[in-house]
Amino acid sequence: MRHLPRKRFGQHFLTDDSVIGAIVDAINPRPGEAVVEIGPGLGAMTDPLVERSERLTVIELDRDLAARLRKRPELNVVESDVLKVDFPALAEQAGQKLRVVGNLPYNISTPILFHLLDAVDHVQDQHFMLQKEVVDRMAAAPGNKDYGRLTVMLQWRYDIESVLDVPPEAFDPPPRVDSAVVRMQPLPDAAGVPQALLGELVTVAFSQRRKLLRHTLGRWLDERGFSGAFDVQRRAEEVPVADYLALVQAVQKR
Repeated sequence: MRHLPRKRFGQHFLTDDSVIGAIVDAINPRPGEAVVEIGPGLGAMTDPLVERSERLTVIELDRDLAARLRKRPELNVVESDVLKVDFPALAEQAGQKLRVVGNLPYNISTPILFHLLDAVDHVQDQHFMLQKEVVDRMAAAPGNKDYGRLTVMLQWRYDIESVLDVPPEAFDPPPRVDSAVVRMQPLPDAAGVPQALLGELVTVAFSQRRKLLRHTLGRWLDERGFSGAFDVQRRAEEVPVADYLALVQAVQKR
């Protein structure tokens, strides 16, 4: 019986074999690795992934699809909302860091990325299909219009690379946007950079993108009695990630 895509789950099933092959080649899974696929759907990527990795953990919210997947002994099926999955626990069970992959539901892709950010120390790498606009924001350089809060928060902990563009016709049903595959490789922890404080600072900085930082972040710093050196005569998108991290460390010392 054919499974119809469910709009409430944001389901767009990947059907183009050449695209699937290119994605799996980019991931390059190997036997013995702890590979976790988010949203396996009808198994388009699951099949070639498990051919190379031999075992695979899949996270599937759709009850009917999860039931199908459970019939395959080479799969460990986690039937759950991915935002409720304990990725550090999965890594502990596997005895190694995770390689996380998936065609993420576009309607909740950003919350998934931030959920995984909390587990970054337990991840070897991540390869995701996302809306191209989101990938452009994730990989943007300072001075680019796509550079924003998402950029800073993710580039703080990951080296990010867009590896493949994917057209709508590669999916059933076709989404109304272009897609892209992103590679995310964790960076060493930046000691002394608390995520909550960085998130607050960056949110304030990008709250009024067109204005100079003295109108937004400058006031935020003044309220905290910060008198250190930081050029607020710039716009938020002109400040490199390293400068934001250094500022957070300086504010925390205050």
